[in-house]
Amino acid sequence: MELHHEFTVPVPVDDAWRALLDVERIAPCMPGATVDDYDGKTVTGSVKVKVGPITVTYRGTAVFEEQDESAHRMVLIANGKETRGQGTARATVTGMLAERDGGTAVSVRTDLTVTGRPAQFGRGVMAEVGDKLVGQFAECLARRLEEPTERAEPPEAVEPFRSAQPVQPVRPVQPVEPIDLLRTAGPPVAKRVAVAVATAVLVLVFVRIRRRRHA
Repeated sequence: MELHHEFTVPVPVDDAWRALLDVERIAPCMPGATVDDYDGKTVTGSVKVKVGPITVTYRGTAVFEEQDESAHRMVLIANGKETRGQGTARATVTGMLAERDGGTAVSVRTDLTVTGRPAQFGRGVMAEVGDKLVGQFAECLARRLEEPTERAEPPEAVEPFRSAQPVQPVRPVQPVEPIDLLRTAGPPVAKRVAVAVATAVLVLVFVRIRRRRHA
């Protein structure tokens, strides 16, 4: 399926371009996503999607196939596979940036292929969910771009710290909340999704009952 989204951010196009390529900085704005590693071209991580009582985790990579700074155009190809299942996700994302009234208009075209449980909801539901997720991302990105950039202070020469107390372990990073399709879609769409989930559960129960009888 092909999806198209547009949003604006309140910074000049060159600043927006650099921000969108700073994956580690904008990672917290990506709903359901966790970035494990980024080498300037390839992103390794995971995305969690919640469908009713079921949570699906996709692990994979996203590679910047094109970064045209003069045209402010980027192409990202992402591939992922369910960690517990046979479902897959593949997306080719093309982003275009343009100056607009002192800010930047961002146009994103996504060619998406999904197999597995989330695929049963079809293009209509996926498009509506995509609209809301992009809206959340745009709002978060705008807030981050408006934050002042902190300048790193040069380190001061200090004596090595010695303590008789044991070193406290670093607190673990808070887990990323999955993308909740029912909550994100809103009541009208969520009702259709809930019906689809209930139907799938009933079919699964029916199949198991038949297998037991045959056994």
